[in-house]
Amino acid sequence: MSQLPSPPEMAYPLAALILDQFGITPCAMTTPATSVSNLSLPLPRLAIPLGDPAGIGPEVVLKALGARDWSAIATVTILGTRSLLHQTLVALQQSSYAGPLPALDSLDLADISPPLPLETVTFGQASAATGAASFAYLQTAIEGAVAGQYDAIVTGPIAKSAWKAAGHHYPGQTELLAEGAKAERFGMAFVAQSPHTDWWLRALLATTHIPLRQVPEALTPALLTQKLDLLIHSLKQDFGLTQPRIAVAGLNPHSGESGQLGREEVDWLISWLEAQRQRYPQVQIDGPIPPDTMWVRPGQAWFGTEGRALETAHDAYLALYHDQGLIPVKLMAFDRAVNTTVGLPFVRTSPDHGTAFDIAGRGIADGNSMVAAMEVAVEMVGRRG
Repeated sequence: MSQLPSPPEMAYPLAALILDQFGITPCAMTTPATSVSNLSLPLPRLAIPLGDPAGIGPEVVLKALGARDWSAIATVTILGTRSLLHQTLVALQQSSYAGPLPALDSLDLADISPPLPLETVTFGQASAATGAASFAYLQTAIEGAVAGQYDAIVTGPIAKSAWKAAGHHYPGQTELLAEGAKAERFGMAFVAQSPHTDWWLRALLATTHIPLRQVPEALTPALLTQKLDLLIHSLKQDFGLTQPRIAVAGLNPHSGESGQLGREEVDWLISWLEAQRQRYPQVQIDGPIPPDTMWVRPGQAWFGTEGRALETAHDAYLALYHDQGLIPVKLMAFDRAVNTTVGLPFVRTSPDHGTAFDIAGRGIADGNSMVAAMEVAVEMVGRRG
């Protein structure tokens, strides 16, 4: 696990701004935390469902909670099973991991009894029992957020196969969140801040978990209008960008090359883009940009390899299908990218990784993405508030 920045060098500026407004100096983990009872403004309330018990979710949650004193910037509630957390904590203490970990009795834990008994969880082995547990954790978090108990949900990774084995047929957590929040329009976006240049990468997917051959049929002007509306609203609400620059990818190689390599661009995508520019005169909307070149400037801005990249890179990128967006995002920011669901009445973030059953229970999972997911949630709640 790479070295985390100390609190005075917080990667996310709004979290630091919140502390400054409260008159708090960020402290090292060895310094006693400032009492939140003296703060005049409420802190963001984060709910963290642990994810699949057999995966790395419980491990990265414990590592993230031990990484810094969260009580200075948020109130955190863990939704899971106490025996599972205890088992994970013991495994971490017996592993080679030497980083800080929280005391179990210091956590605000909603101890949830899963519908199917967990008995002894075997790390790396998903089952109907672990699927039922992770579903129950998330469902409890959603109910609490809808009731106003939480401002944000930071989800641990789940296994869709385990949900299915438990009788829950959802493409992923995003769809359950949208259903529970009664959100008819929602989208999957990914954000990350470069450790090299502090530049923000933001990407939204027009289509998500569908087979590649279904993408051209699923992409319609109505769908893209919905996703663009969500993206522009989120950029304003969650990041304070009122005049953003947005890049929209083409679907085909070279954006179809005037219909020679695919007709979606010339048949409707180019005219749709022009209509959106008329709808949003305050937004710079560029496209359709050939998918193989759209990510060159973001890569330069992320790694700082070209001087003007920070000035000319877009504020957000609209990818038309899953891998078109997530291959470059994960190439640049695998250990710190954050998945966020736009269109919900509350904030939802998640680490940009899965259950990693192959390394579960070994103490080697990287907690940086969970730390980033919690920090971004704090920022977004603060911005909305």
